[in-house]
Amino acid sequence: MSNARPSTLQTPLILLAIVGIAILGVRLWPWQDVVNLPGNGALAIDPAISLVGYIVLFVWIGGARQASARRSLSSGVGWGLLGGLILMGLVLSSNKVVTGDFSHLDALNIGLLAAPLLLWGTTGLRTSRSGHSLGFSVVCSTWAAMVSCLIASTTVLAQAYFSVATPESSDPWKQYEGLAIGTPATQALFNSLNTVTGFLLLGPIVGCIAGLVFASLRRCEQRVESK
Repeated sequence: MSNARPSTLQTPLILLAIVGIAILGVRLWPWQDVVNLPGNGALAIDPAISLVGYIVLFVWIGGARQASARRSLSSGVGWGLLGGLILMGLVLSSNKVVTGDFSHLDALNIGLLAAPLLLWGTTGLRTSRSGHSLGFSVVCSTWAAMVSCLIASTTVLAQAYFSVATPESSDPWKQYEGLAIGTPATQALFNSLNTVTGFLLLGPIVGCIAGLVFASLRRCEQRVESK
């Protein structure tokens, strides 16, 4: 019987984050002009730093030693992958998401946004039911959210790279000036960067909250059963 530890699939996740960084780097070439973007380049630097942070967390969290913890993380990857595919479909089917316009989404799009949240919460609930602590249950739900948001953000970056027309100028500051007259390439670039940052930073926070709520429900069930 094999004594191999359950895989947390951290290597594919790290590679996907590296792919995201590579697409971002190619899209923002030449890099020396990045500082001319709004916020002294923060618009482009924020998603890059977020992706590096994801890699660090994948290495740290995915390095869990206990077999039961690794199985829960592996299960979280599965739920996160499902949520990521849903978000990918949302990104590809709705231009409003890529442009950051969440104020006029229809019922279907709202449902597609809510579905991953339920999957992340389910990850926390299942982890809690497997006997893990509330804290680790929240970690697993956050892990699932990171997987989903990494897939969604990579999709946004790839879509921005392959579908956006070549800018009129290679100077990002000149491109930013063109935003006032509605340059499509400029608008697409900035909206994509903002959307990617939103997915990478807000997604894990939402996943953490969802995991906390769902795992707490399990704690309430246990109290009721013990009475």
